Amino acid sequence: MLKRTLTAIGAFSCLATISVANAATEVQWWHAMGGRLGEVVDEIAVKYNESQSEYKLVPTYKGGYEDTMTAGIAAFRAKQQPHILQIFDAGAATIINAKGATIAVADLMAEHGAGFNKEDYLPGVRNFYADSDGKMIGMPFNSSTPLLYYNKEAFKKAGITNPPKTWEEFEAIAPKLKEAGYIALAQSHSPWIFTENFHSRHNLQMATANNGYDSTDVKIMYNNPELKMHWGKVKEWLDKGWYGYYGRAWGDNQDAFVQQKTAMWLGSSGSFGGLTKSAEFEFGGAFLPHWKSIIDEPKGTFIGGAALFAMSGHDDEEYKGVADFMKFLTSPEMQYFWHKETGYVPITNAAYDLAKNDGYYETTPDAEIGILQLNQPGGDWTKGYRLGYYVQIREVLYKHFDDIFAGKSSVDDAFAKIEEESNDLLERFNATYN
Repeated sequence: MLKRTLTAIGAFSCLATISVANAATEVQWWHAMGGRLGEVVDEIAVKYNESQSEYKLVPTYKGGYEDTMTAGIAAFRAKQQPHILQIFDAGAATIINAKGATIAVADLMAEHGAGFNKEDYLPGVRNFYADSDGKMIGMPFNSSTPLLYYNKEAFKKAGITNPPKTWEEFEAIAPKLKEAGYIALAQSHSPWIFTENFHSRHNLQMATANNGYDSTDVKIMYNNPELKMHWGKVKEWLDKGWYGYYGRAWGDNQDAFVQQKTAMWLGSSGSFGGLTKSAEFEFGGAFLPHWKSIIDEPKGTFIGGAALFAMSGHDDEEYKGVADFMKFLTSPEMQYFWHKETGYVPITNAAYDLAKNDGYYETTPDAEIGILQLNQPGGDWTKGYRLGYYVQIREVLYKHFDDIFAGKSSVDDAFAKIEEESNDLLERFNATYN
């Protein structure tokens, strides 16, 4: 009896040892993708986990962008950080300048056998989450760029053939759309589209110190004649009934387009998938217009959205898993899957080629507009920005844009205050991180 018991214990111990030895290494991924986007993230995790048995990816939704960043920072301070943290564009400076918080994705991939070449990534994608020397710190994930969407039925009713390429052309067609019963234009996220990407599209400098890439000791440059001219025009459009402002909420302005109150809407290339389901009319996509009076040939825009950052404080085996997953995530097949399911752009040239070769853009040409815009020629000021406390700076912008629309402030006064308040925030950020 004793012999049988000892044999059973020995067998159990052996099985337990084998089980422990074969247990997959967990890789924790905290993200901000809710709704359908969160479902696609879960599908990606299932696909990855089924593709191999050495690592187990565990995605966890932590709320919106700001909630996820706050949770990640708190976890890092408590030494309980995940392996991968999703950080949005406006929070990039915070995570990158937090000394010792992350491992550059270029170093991670090179060190742990996955290989890395930044030239594999779309030109408009590769630099936004890089340092001033071009080394990629974060892995771009849900990448998008601002586009113009237009209601083809509204255009036909107004006798308009093509969407405007320039804001001068917009001013020519806006009265026709008003006569046809439409407000010509609405937009979501004016800091991103009408401020940040305005500078990229027109190749204008946003801030000192190489748009903040070279130093945290930086000054904002929004109080410039080109941007003030544009916002003076936007206020004119609002007063003439050519522009509709439905508040700060992204969805409220998008809904105005879906409900056919507006003939055009400035939104994200990542909105394409949702619009195909919600819009009960034929719509098209077009490049973000530019002012021909400022630049003859517009430059490419840069991305919005978020990137994945590898958090420090883990062991090599776990980092091998992080690198392995990022290699899987950036494969042409997975990027094509993400692109089709969400509308976000594929971040690599290989994934873009796969989509073209598969005939995706022959049946869905508007899905390619964002990639074509990101691939337009760049300039000195088109790679993006790296500005601290930029979440708060966007709030400063919203506040003073609201005052312009409400007639509480002139454009000149509003931008003088934007400059002053933004620079105060940048000074605080520099003092905090140096």
